[in-house]
Amino acid sequence: MAFVGGIDLTALAGDRFDARAHPPRGRLGWHDAAVLLRGPIVADVADHFALRWAEVTGEPGAPAVAPPEPAGDLEVQLVRTVPERIYSRLPRGDFRILESYLRAVRSAERLVYLENQFLWSPELVDVLDDKLRNPPRDDFRLVCLLPANPNDGRDETRGQLGQLAEADAGAGRLLACTLYATDARIADPVYVHAKIGIVDDRWLTIGSANLNNHSFYNDTEVNVVLHDEGLARETRLRLWAEHLELPRAEIDGDPAEVVDSRWKPIATEQLALRESGRPLTHRLVRLTHVSKRSRRLLGPIEGLLVDG
Repeated sequence: MAFVGGIDLTALAGDRFDARAHPPRGRLGWHDAAVLLRGPIVADVADHFALRWAEVTGEPGAPAVAPPEPAGDLEVQLVRTVPERIYSRLPRGDFRILESYLRAVRSAERLVYLENQFLWSPELVDVLDDKLRNPPRDDFRLVCLLPANPNDGRDETRGQLGQLAEADAGAGRLLACTLYATDARIADPVYVHAKIGIVDDRWLTIGSANLNNHSFYNDTEVNVVLHDEGLARETRLRLWAEHLELPRAEIDGDPAEVVDSRWKPIATEQLALRESGRPLTHRLVRLTHVSKRSRRLLGPIEGLLVDG
C-alpha cells in the first residue's frame, strides 16, 4: 500500500490529524486529506520515493517494487512536479500536476470544486477567469474552500479572488469559503490544508500540490488523478456533508442548486455574524475578496514576486 496526500507528519501548529467534526479546542484546527492506494499504482509511488531518496541522500534508494496485482477496478495515475535541473534522472523536470489541472478545468462544464491552502497560480486563475466570463452553462459554479489566514500569501489569494469576482461580475457563479471550529463561546480557525480538485463529478485529484507556482514548478509534489464519476461524486458529497453539517440526503442533488440553496445562505449568514462580532452558529464562513482594482492587481503581481 502507499499513501499520497497533504498531511504533514508533525504536531506543529496543532493537531494535524483533526476530526471531521472539527471540535473547538482553543487553538488552530486542520482540514486535510490523503488517499490510501493499493494495486499497481503503489510501484509508481515507490519508484518516486526511491528517486528522491537517492538524489537527496546520495544513498541507494529502496529496491524497485514490482507492480502489485490489481486491487480494484479504478484507473489511477500518479502525476508529479519535479523542478528542472534538480534531479539527475529528470534534468528537464516533470510538470504533469499543472498539466492535469489545466486540462480538467478547461474542460469543465458544470462545476469546479477546489480545496487548497493557496490560490495563487496565474495559469490556473486565468482559466477560471475565462470560465466565469464565458460560462459553458448558466448553472456553472466555481466553489473554493481556502484557509481564512494562510501561513503565507494571504493578500495574493485575496487578490486572485478579487480577479475572479470581477470576472463573475455579480452572476453568482463564484463562491469562496473557509472553516471555523465553533461552539457557543469560541470560533477557532480550521486551517484548510487539503489539496483536492473535483471537476464535473468525473475528474478527481488528491495529493500534496498547492495551487501556486511553488507546487506547479519549483517544489517536488505528488498527486493522484482519477477519471471516475462514482468516486469523484462520492468524494464531493462526503466533503460537502462535512462542511455543510447536513445529511447526505439533503445535498444529493444538482450541484448548482445545492451551492445556491445551501452553501451560499449558510456561508453568507456566518460572515455577517463574524463581522458583527456575534458567535458563529456554523463552521462554514464566506471569504471576502479584494474589490478595489488597484489592490486586486497586487494579487497576481505579488504572487509572481513571492511565488515565482
